[in-house]
Amino acid sequence: MTTAQNPPPTARSRRPSEVVIEALILLAGVSAIIIVALIFFFLLREGINTFLDIPLRQLFGTRWYPIEDQYGLLPLLVGTFLVTIGAVIIAVPLGIVAAIYLGEIAPTWLREILKPLIEILAGIPSIVLGFLGWVALAPIIQNLGAPTGLTAFTGSLLLAYMSLPTIISISEDALYAVPKEYRDGSLAIGATQWQTIWRVVLPAARSGLVIAVMLGIGRVIGETMAVLMVTGNAANIPNFGLSMFFSPVRTMTATIAAEMGEVAQGSLHYNVLFGIGLILFLITFAVNWLAARLVGVNGARRRGGHLCPANKARSWRWP
Repeated sequence: MTTAQNPPPTARSRRPSEVVIEALILLAGVSAIIIVALIFFFLLREGINTFLDIPLRQLFGTRWYPIEDQYGLLPLLVGTFLVTIGAVIIAVPLGIVAAIYLGEIAPTWLREILKPLIEILAGIPSIVLGFLGWVALAPIIQNLGAPTGLTAFTGSLLLAYMSLPTIISISEDALYAVPKEYRDGSLAIGATQWQTIWRVVLPAARSGLVIAVMLGIGRVIGETMAVLMVTGNAANIPNFGLSMFFSPVRTMTATIAAEMGEVAQGSLHYNVLFGIGLILFLITFAVNWLAARLVGVNGARRRGGHLCPANKARSWRWP
């Protein structure tokens, strides 16, 4: 029986170094929350006038022309959406397949060569990749029949390449974290290697794969200089259809980078640019929140329970 005079063994065995480490981890977590909160309140302070001074119908209009006080954000939202969707469609399958090959199929000697090369790709400056895309990739896109080489598809290809190291590295780590016993048990009952990967390893690593995809999306949404150089910077809405990916567009990040240095501080244009930054912040927050929800639900399912709603409430319980 544990009494006040005889504390539990875990309390007596805690070392001072463990207490210090826990305190540092707590301090780091609190500091991160405070920094994010300060960024949000700074954006809110500078950008709130955008939503107070401009009617929502005009703010989400189809014309972006600040010289005439036209601040329609819809072309920028559409351009960001097109570039992001194109990059995700390209990068996610390639990244996960590459991670499966590195983690489950490739021999050790080849993995030791490819893994550092992939991580080096993440360190290439985005301005260098943007220049390469402008000089080398854009002419190829134009030669394939596009009206111009500076299109949403060009930006998608470049951003897919830039997000691949993130998706591959985190996905491989997620696959590596799956216990070896899972693979051995599947192979022992007669499953092939591909059946084991598809039906055992991937479901067990689902949470990590979701995080990899979401971080890749965050990398794509937040990129600025490369997109500024290769998407054409045309603030218009392309015609609906497959051809929209081969039209010049402008993203929200490119708009902030291109125009922030030319506006007067405190002007309406200045506030609108901060309003765009606030919208980007909220989009990123929503992506992270969705990732946390997906990881939480998948993790609960993987532990063997069945999630069910209780009395039409938004809470979950184990049956």
